[in-house]
Amino acid sequence: MPVPAHSPLRRAVFISDVHLGARHCHAAELADFLDGLRCERLYLVGDIVDLWWLAQRRASWGAAQNRVVEALHALNRSGTELVYIPGNHDRPIRRFCGLVLPAMQLRRRAIHVTADGRRLLVAHGDDYDAVTHFGSLQEKFGDWLYYRILTGNQWLNALRTRLGLRYWSLSEFLKSKSGAAERYIGRFVRAGLDDARRRGLDGIVCGHIHRAALLQHDGLLYANDGDWVESLSALVEEADGTLRLLSHLGQVLAEVPPRMLPLARDTGEAAAA
Repeated sequence: MPVPAHSPLRRAVFISDVHLGARHCHAAELADFLDGLRCERLYLVGDIVDLWWLAQRRASWGAAQNRVVEALHALNRSGTELVYIPGNHDRPIRRFCGLVLPAMQLRRRAIHVTADGRRLLVAHGDDYDAVTHFGSLQEKFGDWLYYRILTGNQWLNALRTRLGLRYWSLSEFLKSKSGAAERYIGRFVRAGLDDARRRGLDGIVCGHIHRAALLQHDGLLYANDGDWVESLSALVEEADGTLRLLSHLGQVLAEVPPRMLPLARDTGEAAAA
């Protein structure tokens, strides 16, 4: 799909939790999104290729997954800077962090400076698991239940597609109704913001928990770019520093305006004409 002539040039775009190779990845929707994208820098914020799934289960890889890879190559050829921050499902790539490859940079984490001067930590988010998770038995049951829900989500949306209806996330709906899930997400948000605060930064951009969000809390910014398994979303920074959370169809789900920059101090001297 060619890039539309009216497609705006974004200063930065953040996507994560694609899980290429896993059965529940919405690769076709991501390929369409990337085909219509123009940006100066693209952050791949972890779990892009699901190496864990590929090692444990039969790979799910076809034309849609190849389109995603081709779209990333096309962005790189057009001048987009790619920054890859591996997550827990593509953890083996972390051994190469620090390298600057011809196609992309590999980083354990990064600091992104927005056009309005905000300094944001960019990290996948699995570093906070020790703070947010409970015992291994509960986690294993949660993983089992989660994949059952994703399968139901897949079947439901196959039916909705036949009926001409738009994508709707059953798993996202169920999580929003679960008090335990909401408490876990709250712990994750606090852990990410605490990390940014300790580093003297203005906020954090992350993924990992498959819950897209863009909000300000206690003077810091929390942005979760979502995923391409459930929410099908991305975070973008516009030329003036505006941050927007977008659906895969380009709908604005949330927005944070740019920070007001202080006016330059008047020195009393006339500027050169």
